[in-house]
Amino acid sequence: MTATTLLFRDDAYATSCEARVLGTTPEGGVILDRTVFYAQGGGQPGDAGAIVKASGDRFDITNTVYGADRSQVVHLVGAEAASRFADGETVQLQLDWHRRLKRMRIHTALHLLSVVLPYPVTGGAIGEGDGRLDFDIPDAGLDKADITEKLNALIARNAPVTERWITDEELDANPGLVKTMSVKPPRGSGRVRLVEIEGIDLQPCGGTHVRRTGEIGAVTVTDIEKKGKQNRRVRVSLVD
Repeated sequence: MTATTLLFRDDAYATSCEARVLGTTPEGGVILDRTVFYAQGGGQPGDAGAIVKASGDRFDITNTVYGADRSQVVHLVGAEAASRFADGETVQLQLDWHRRLKRMRIHTALHLLSVVLPYPVTGGAIGEGDGRLDFDIPDAGLDKADITEKLNALIARNAPVTERWITDEELDANPGLVKTMSVKPPRGSGRVRLVEIEGIDLQPCGGTHVRRTGEIGAVTVTDIEKKGKQNRRVRVSLVD
């Protein structure tokens, strides 16, 4: 089985690519040999956009997910549209960049939130310009204004955001890198991708991020919810 090459892992700013059809699914998905579309996972939604045939026919991609064994990426277009694609044909992918960039900004902001609140993370989600992290915190006393101020101070440092890879063994030898209790780091290929915010944070993550923290722009903490005896949900939104 041919795996899908994940171009977004190397360049989160790539908005289009040429790809070859590997097959289709009964659920209305098109499997491609390469993609710039992020596949749903780790709290980040799958990308949307369009797939264009050589004839010029254009079909909306409503979501992007992994196949059963997670080696292939499925672009959901609907059963009728999927039936019009043939194995081996060449197509063009066009990403909904406006939507993706908002997710990249908020995803990077959530990394910074895990620095401002240095507690174990029990869950998280990324939306359209907003997101949240759940923290294992034994007592309350969190202040929205204080967290917002500290977050924006980190963003204003305009620190570079880079990725690198380490082996599974290196990660096992450094368990402190893993902040998230509910979602395991993306692994299985023998190596794990680390996202580093220079001088601020380093943690495993398979998602998409901006290149510098300044690209996030101003954010605000919109809500802090009690979700259990030792669980606090902190919601963050982009100001623009």
